[in-house]
Amino acid sequence: MSDAAGVSSRIRRAYEDFLTGVEPPADAVRSVVRESWMRSVSRGIDPGEAVPEGERAPAMSATEFAEYRDAHPITAVRPLVQSLMLDDIADSGVVVALTDQRGRLLWVEGASPARDRASHINFVEGSVWAEDVVGTNAPGLALAVDRGVQVVGPEHFAGPVQEWSCAAAPVHDPVTGHVIGVIDVTGGREVAAPFALAAVRSVVAAVERELRSHSVDLADPTTFTPKSAAQLTVLSGNGCRWSRGGVERTLSRRHAEILVLLQAYPEGLNTEQLAMMLAEDGVDPVTVRAEISRLRRDLGTEVVQSRPYRLTVEFDSDVDDLRTRIRTGADLGAVIADLGRGGLLAESSAPGIVEIFDEVREDIRSRVIADGDVGALRVWTSSTHGRDDLVAWRRLEHRLPVGHPDRAVVGGRIRLLDKRYGL
Repeated sequence: MSDAAGVSSRIRRAYEDFLTGVEPPADAVRSVVRESWMRSVSRGIDPGEAVPEGERAPAMSATEFAEYRDAHPITAVRPLVQSLMLDDIADSGVVVALTDQRGRLLWVEGASPARDRASHINFVEGSVWAEDVVGTNAPGLALAVDRGVQVVGPEHFAGPVQEWSCAAAPVHDPVTGHVIGVIDVTGGREVAAPFALAAVRSVVAAVERELRSHSVDLADPTTFTPKSAAQLTVLSGNGCRWSRGGVERTLSRRHAEILVLLQAYPEGLNTEQLAMMLAEDGVDPVTVRAEISRLRRDLGTEVVQSRPYRLTVEFDSDVDDLRTRIRTGADLGAVIADLGRGGLLAESSAPGIVEIFDEVREDIRSRVIADGDVGALRVWTSSTHGRDDLVAWRRLEHRLPVGHPDRAVVGGRIRLLDKRYGL
């Protein structure tokens, strides 16, 4: 018998003895668990029920719950929890939960099969998992003792829950120090490992740092701004900007790069794909998730969804507008000028952005040469992007009438490029 199996058997025997009124030996079960069992008995919790009904767990209507959850402060850190925890373990058979200060599950997230399994013990959004409702369990015990805890298999007080293991830690308000809720991970054997509690504690520490630094602004005006048309501007040469609902924000280059990439790939990008598009040697997945979390915090939690990362809010961008103007052939001279102003496409070294820039530049070049408009050809061959474009110079020479004074200048440039590049 493995050590883990032996420990589990010892705890189960202690649990069965406890229910018959026999105090388990001190070394049979951890004191934090034994004390929780004793509180559960003293409160009249039925060990045969996972979630009893009654006054201990007052129900909410669907509307009441939705309004309560949306207004609760722990909802504001959900994107960070998703980025740091859920995106990595969503397909591992576990669920991640956020509770309020009473133990009511506000969010239960994970792959559908895991959430379906959890629903069999009523571990669902809206249910209450306080210790005085269901007995010993990690979210309820974390609230009861105000520290991170792990509850493994038969340590649970309710028999129907003993096939599960869970690890949870409380989240504190940075101003008052009061507990505002719990972050919990619940699953099978994988959650019984010591690293599960360490991971939860790490996420809680990151969440509390964000709250303390006011990075998560619960009074952010965009939180309550109705969904409306948004605009992304990255080509002006004066920084990158996002505007929505009358509120304008200056974006970091990395956030602008992510938005441009996600708009270019509407089907979505996974963490690894996005990482490779942001840096030549890739970006650490943790960094990608942290950037997505900050982006959601700054622009709204609904802007980017996960698995894969994809946009769920429509917006206009000057990059997309530029591509539309190229397709329609509208005022190519102005299009070339807009591309030449610099901005994100010209300045970014992110491989995905460089690729988009190359595509846009080649699309403009191809359109200018195919249309043969003298004005557009002049602008192109005078620009940074087209000054050494031999094909464009030859097209301009061909389009200028015989005897036109500029033909000599154009011919000279063609001879120079032939000599320079040995063509």
